[in-house]
Amino acid sequence: MERLGTGIGWRPEIADAVERMPGIDWVEAVAENVCPGHLPDSLRRLRERGVTVVPHGVSLGLGGADRPDAGRLTALAERAQALGSPLVTEHIAFVRAGGSLTASPHLEAGHLLPVPRTRDALDVLCENVRIAQDALPVPLAVENIAALVCWPGEEMTEGQFLYELADRTGVRLLIDVANLHTNHVNRGEDPSKALAELPLEAIAYVHVAGGFERDGVWHDSHAHPVPRPVLDILTDLASRVSPPGVLLERDENFPEPAELEAELTTIRGALEAGAVERVKTELRSAAVAAARHKGTGAVHDELLLTATAAGRREAAAGGSSVERQGHETGAAGATRGASGLPHQEGVGEARQRLGLAQAALLSALVAGTPVPEGFDRVRIGVQARALAAKRADVVAKVAPELPVILGGGYRAAFLGYAQTRPMTAGYRRDALTFAEHLLSAGLPGDTRARRELREWWLERSGPAPRSGRPVHRLARATRRVLSRR
Repeated sequence: MERLGTGIGWRPEIADAVERMPGIDWVEAVAENVCPGHLPDSLRRLRERGVTVVPHGVSLGLGGADRPDAGRLTALAERAQALGSPLVTEHIAFVRAGGSLTASPHLEAGHLLPVPRTRDALDVLCENVRIAQDALPVPLAVENIAALVCWPGEEMTEGQFLYELADRTGVRLLIDVANLHTNHVNRGEDPSKALAELPLEAIAYVHVAGGFERDGVWHDSHAHPVPRPVLDILTDLASRVSPPGVLLERDENFPEPAELEAELTTIRGALEAGAVERVKTELRSAAVAAARHKGTGAVHDELLLTATAAGRREAAAGGSSVERQGHETGAAGATRGASGLPHQEGVGEARQRLGLAQAALLSALVAGTPVPEGFDRVRIGVQARALAAKRADVVAKVAPELPVILGGGYRAAFLGYAQTRPMTAGYRRDALTFAEHLLSAGLPGDTRARRELREWWLERSGPAPRSGRPVHRLARATRRVLSRR
């Protein structure tokens, strides 16, 4: 696996700062926000400097019951090629449910939701990952997600689930240590146990991010500084293996560049601390083995005194020779294991069972239907409110005119709309449907705002953008006057 080094998530809001930031070996860009034919100038300049760019997908839904959409896979492949990327990444999650597989309405979550750690879900995920691997021009790595909701009747721990996935498909793993912390707080899962169960040789790189706790629930916001518990999990991981790459994620509430640089320095320090512990362990093992071989039982303490310096050298060099060999043989072994796998019988039936379960859960979260048996109703309520809030935030970004037109009433109006109108397509369609909903109800009450909202909706709801030429604006104004008579 290629050594990536230390990186940061590229976002348009911090593009200039990232270009000037020292010590950035690579960046990660949200795949859906990149147009292959019109790469942002900042990404193009980074590529010209030799900085690796990895596209990170968020909408494929590999953990969903349906087969991966061919169009989305093609788009992901095009971005990998346009960026010259060594790999692409996605999530172990489902983002939509319903449709023809379950003969129920199609629903979009607008968020990454957890898959149950069951044999059915694993069988479906493995087949979906293989379909994606066949469609992509570079290796695929998949990320563990943060979750608030626990599925009833799970059959595996997260570490066991990820181990089997990597073993059966040869897929690489993107380990998010912030998500391990989130699941520790919200679901009582031990991050150290999860790390101990992982196939460490399958790790492609690591995510680090911040969040906040409210009312006993950890929110993986990507908008706050990285807390100490997340750094401690990173050190624990680095004490077990030298990760090929580590990346700081920040999606909102961007601080000054100096603060981001300081966080990267702290992350490097956590990695170095883990490397020191790993080298100490290696030296102890080597000393014990040597003593046993000599038959004296003596352990040479002076070997341990070199651990700190050796750890720093090893961290800078990108892993010990033993670990580098482990990465290589692990990847080769995983690839060989994936090449001759027999067809999974009964995956079709598993897809339908999984599809029904996911549709019931998503419907409870976004459409207000009864909570499926076995789920925590309080947590479902918290998750449902979080989904609606995120939906309002994203619609405000893709259609920034709406908060301007509606003013302070935007958020309350959207959340009221979201209670009875689940998202069935993307956010842009959601923005239009929201405007239609308000206009059909004679809202907003202010005549001027309602007129502006109607004009905004007409401008975007047709098959093509309306012309801005004066003669066309005059014709539209004339039609509006005549329509009032």
